[in-house]
Amino acid sequence: MIEQQPDPLGADVDPIGLSIVPRRTLLSDSIDAWFPLGPGDRPRVADEQAVAAGDPLAELLREPRTIALPRSPGRKAPVEPGQPWSAGTSRRVRGGDAPPEGELLFRSGGRWRVAASERFETLVAPFAGVVREVRRGIGIRVAADARAIAGTDVLAGPTSGRLQIVTAADGQLRAQHVDVGAAGAIIVAGARMDAEALARARAVGIRGVIVAGLGIKERRDFVASERRGQAAVHGLPQFGVLVLDGAARRPIAAAHMALFEALEGRSVAIVGHPPSLVVDATGIDLPMPAPDAVRVRSGPLTGAEGRWAGLAGPRRFPAGVSVEAAYVRFGDRAPIAIPIGDLERFA
Repeated sequence: MIEQQPDPLGADVDPIGLSIVPRRTLLSDSIDAWFPLGPGDRPRVADEQAVAAGDPLAELLREPRTIALPRSPGRKAPVEPGQPWSAGTSRRVRGGDAPPEGELLFRSGGRWRVAASERFETLVAPFAGVVREVRRGIGIRVAADARAIAGTDVLAGPTSGRLQIVTAADGQLRAQHVDVGAAGAIIVAGARMDAEALARARAVGIRGVIVAGLGIKERRDFVASERRGQAAVHGLPQFGVLVLDGAARRPIAAAHMALFEALEGRSVAIVGHPPSLVVDATGIDLPMPAPDAVRVRSGPLTGAEGRWAGLAGPRRFPAGVSVEAAYVRFGDRAPIAIPIGDLERFA
């Protein structure tokens, strides 16, 4: 849906109309991250407690199950949902031996149901901050003044590591090119990555991946692989995938890539709520895109980036669609009319 037009504005940029192009958050000055908890998970922090990167936030149940307590649990048994429960000296419950600890869920048929497991894994803070809220069985909120680069989705995680660029913005990292030398790093993997490459990255000790797009099949395969890995006897270290743009293949935006190049080698963290890359950018000026920079987010030129060159008015595009358009200049070529709905700009 493009229409070649002569340059009506010469070399000057017309800012009129630029404000109607959808804005996309690129970088925030603080982060307020939420770490979900499930029934039976045990918080290890309190409200307003300061935490450093790597400090434990909670103990999470691995392979949780629901058990039924006897009808007469004794005088010391908790009587309210959400309270912690301990098997004490009596390990016999309906269905066999009970795990040593758990959390009361609800009462049904005269029996309390408990969420419990034989094994726990530790949820650690991926960045330094202050705990703002702790809600048992719901989540923990941690705030910090660190900068946050926004994405669209996070799979697995949270995780942390040093930032390393391993391919170009429009590259595709394949399994045979995943290097063990990147162990411990969060890597920038370009436009696309398949499930095999993600599994290879996980196996060699890479802590996270940043990629422009990740297809539906790759997401499904990765989530299934994570479930199998977490069910193993010793589990797996934390690993996360930050998707910047969605499922379609496109290059990493120049605005994102400029930030990654400026931050390469620094410690960063991937968090899922909100989906972000958290960075401590103390003492560094981070590059921001030009005010008139725009990016095509859909259509035949998806992923292309250029400069705003003014409004083009209503234009008729293929398939008989007439929509409001704008002129965008790509490099030294004459501006092209593109539907305004197909554009975005970073702010």
